[in-house]
Formats: sequence, C-alpha cells, structure tokens
Amino acid sequence: MSDLTDLPLRLREALERAGFTYDGVAELLGPLAHTALARNETVPGLVRTRGGSPLETLVRLFLLQTPVSHEQAEEALPGLVDKLSVEGILAQSVGEVAARLDVRPYAADDTHLWVVSDLTPGLDGLPQRVGSDHVLGISSASTSLAQLTLRNQVGRSLDLGTGCGVQALHLATHSDQVVATDVNRRALWVTRFNAALNGVADKIDVRDGSFFEPVADERFDLIATNPPFVISPATGERLVYRDSGLPGDRVVEDIVRAAPSLLADGGWCQILANWIISKEMPWDERLAAWMEGNEEQADAFVVQREILDPASYVELWLKDAGHHPSTGAAHIDDYRHRYETWLDWFERQGIEGVGFGWINLHKSNASTARHDFLEWPYEVEQPIAPALGAWGEVAHAEVGLGDRLVRPNDIQQETLGAPGAEDPSAVVLRQQRGLRRARQADTVEAALVGACDGDLTLGQILDALAEILEADAAETRATYLPVAQELVREGFLTKD
Repeated sequence: MSDLTDLPLRLREALERAGFTYDGVAELLGPLAHTALARNETVPGLVRTRGGSPLETLVRLFLLQTPVSHEQAEEALPGLVDKLSVEGILAQSVGEVAARLDVRPYAADDTHLWVVSDLTPGLDGLPQRVGSDHVLGISSASTSLAQLTLRNQVGRSLDLGTGCGVQALHLATHSDQVVATDVNRRALWVTRFNAALNGVADKIDVRDGSFFEPVADERFDLIATNPPFVISPATGERLVYRDSGLPGDRVVEDIVRAAPSLLADGGWCQILANWIISKEMPWDERLAAWMEGNEEQADAFVVQREILDPASYVELWLKDAGHHPSTGAAHIDDYRHRYETWLDWFERQGIEGVGFGWINLHKSNASTARHDFLEWPYEVEQPIAPALGAWGEVAHAEVGLGDRLVRPNDIQQETLGAPGAEDPSAVVLRQQRGLRRARQADTVEAALVGACDGDLTLGQILDALAEILEADAAETRATYLPVAQELVREGFLTKD
C-alpha cells in the first residue's frame, strides 16, 4: 500500500455519483435484502442487484463480495480500477474485478460516512478465517461505542486503538483535532485512507504505537476506546483487533488507571469493555480498586450491561475467530481442544463469568471522586451519551432544604399489588428516557417526587408530608433530604 494521493477524493466522487450512500443502498435492496445482508446472507441482495447500474455494481462488488465484469467496474469507478487494484482495494482477473477490501456507506447520529475495512468474513456461511492483522469494519461494538460517546464540541480527542478509524471519523465531526493510535500498521493505513475519503484528513493525526505511548504527556478533552478486551489464555495466537496480549482484563485496568492523567479539566474517557467476574470479589469492588490510588482522580460511572458464563463466552469468541466447526474452517477436534483449554484456564483463574459494559471517567476536579456502579441489562434509549453526560453534571450535586426541585416529564409511577387491595405492596418510579432506570419508593418518596413541580421548596414539601402522615417533621427532613439528593443524582428529580 502506497502513500495516499488524490485517490480517496476521486473514489468519494465516484461513490457519490453512483448514489452509494446508506440510504441509497437501503432503498435499492429493500427491507428484505437489507435485513438479510445484516445477517450475512447475500442471496436476496444478489436478486435485487441484477440491473447493472453503477449503484448495483458497487453493492455487488463491496457489500455482497461478488465479482463483477471489468466493464461494469469501470463504469461504476471510471479511471479508478487500476489505481484501486494497486492499493489492494480491488483485484483483477481475466474479465472480472473483485473486492479485496470492504467499502461501506455508514450512517449514525446524523453522520454519513464511507468506511473501508477488511472484507466481512463468513458471508453465506462460507469458511470464516481472519488474519492476525485483520482490520475489523463496522460492528455492534463500534456502533455501541459511537452511541456511548459524548458529542459536545471539544478541542482535542483521542481514538485509542482506532482499527478502521470509524470512531475517529465520528470524533472529527465535533473536535478541533483527533489523534488516532493503533499497533496494527494495516489499520493505520486504512484509517488514513478513511480520513481522506471522508474529507477530514487535516483533522485526524494517525500515530503508530501501543496504548498511551504515542500520546504521553498530552491532554485530551475526550478519549473514546474499544480496546482489545477479549479475556483469553495466552496460546500464542493473537488477533490484534480483539486480543491485547495482556493477561485477563489487564488491558482495561491499565487504561482505567492511566486515563485520568491524560484528561484535561472536564475531560471524559469512555471505554467499551469486558471485565472478569471473580469468585473472590464482587465485580464492582474489583473495578473500584482500579480507580483508587491514582495520582490524578476522576469520577467514574460504570454500567454493567451483560454477564456471560464462561462457556457462552468461549463459544462466542471461538466463532468470532472462525474456530467453530459451523464456520467450515475448523475441525471438531481442534475446536474441542481450544474450548477445553479456555475453560480450564477460566477455572484456574477463579473466573465465574465475564461482564460487558461501559466505563465512563470524568475529570470533574471535585475534592473527592464519585464512583457509581450500576448493573443494568435492560433496554436504554439510544444514543445513550446524553444520559451519561447528565450524570456527570449532577454527580456532585448538593441538595438543600431551600432548593426547589422539579420532576422531569418522563418520570412515571407504577403501583404493584393484589387486585382490590387498599394500598399497593410496592411503588416503582421509572424513567422513560436515557437509562430508563427504575427505583422502588416508599409512600413518602413517591409523594415527594409527585409534589416536586418547582413551586415549593424541598423543606416545605417534607414538612407538609410529615403533617399529613402525622410524622415528626425534623425526622422526616433528616431521613428524606439524602433521598432527595439521590433522586437528583439519578435523574428522577432536577434542581430548578
């Protein structure tokens, strides 16, 4: 692969001219074929793209991984076929052109991009093998991180472990400068190409190096990373995009410990990660230890979204690497050996599960760092980033009796109990936006939230409730002032 010239710009012009955008492809394929392609099935798409138009040719070539005639390729990519072949994006044979890299239109958060990566493995159930320097394209993990990442306008951002560069492309829409790092040199070339393809090469500084080494002593307003977090034994094999080479979840721990020293005041580090669920210690205590004793502290909001048992985890990643017999690229004996080795290693390490979720670090410069841990496997509003930013704004909120609190419009109350019962057995407050948290409340707490419309102070509301319930006013204030502060910090109430 050579240095980039005007090829990315000319390729973009050809893609735009053909209408090779996310919406254009979705309209061409229709719901049936578009959904099938998301499952790695190409036949419905092949049926829908027989007309030979430039858009159909590009869809067949890059998304369906089907060779097209040389004539069709030249019509869709005029004057570019030879140049793209030299760069390794296309391959030519007698009369035909095939894709060697994926070129994919992408849309998220009102951002419309094209992303180059290695070809999607396993289409139509074909044997699935990826090389150690495989450059992963758009995936569920990359879209999850994109939805997680705050989109406030900032000065400097860091995409740590950039891969194909999709996070760097997102960051370039709201950052003055983006630094993108990786140890995979193929990934660095792809990221540079994607930056040029999307017209942001002047904003993205691509650097070769491991973890924070290329940015030592620098400060960033925002760090986004989907590190190679797969927790596996050291078997000598390594897929760079998912395996760090460090034991256990050490890669995530190292990032959590180091990131605060690279954050500017008010900066955020947002990590999509796996972590060990140990037989020895609760998961939140284990992760909390990573955040203690650092020279520079940060608030932390960790959300555990999913837990996989060891068997499910091993099966997931063996399939991902093409080592499951169903992929057609592995023998049953090899698969069973790998499976057993991995499970035995988990057992020796005292690992009873693997957690997946989000780690959000915020350099608030408060006198004491706040660390919140939430196990929340339920549906959330996407993108979730605004809700995480809102947490950062109120993490250190202090609530006094003179404050006027307001109940957000999305808060609903549910009562649970037997039909016909005079009083409910439980009252649940539930958010309809953001994290969509739920919180069980007693009678006073529910009434407090219901009365918070900004007209009365918190003290006035608590005194009125004490009078209605014939309770001691001072005791009611002492008991429910901390509850009101929790309600504000969790987003069930806001300060007027």
